[in-house]
Amino acid sequence: MKEKELVEYIARSLVEEPDAVAVKEIRGSNVTVLELHVAREDMGRVIGKDGRVANAIRTLLRVATHDDKRVVLEIV
Repeated sequence: MKEKELVEYIARSLVEEPDAVAVKEIRGSNVTVLELHVAREDMGRVIGKDGRVANAIRTLLRVATHDDKRVVLEIV
């Protein structure tokens, strides 16, 4: 499963408005940036208390990344 699909799957599972979830992938030479867009009402669900959910998603991304590339998750 690609990183973008993984983030999209996790986010859709967490939010109340799964149709509002969008992930934009920006590839660089060594870094891939994933911008996660969710509905304003679901922002707290994706970030979690003290950023715990967001950090858990980032940890899963590190485990799922096969290359030496870095993957950065931005929630906007």
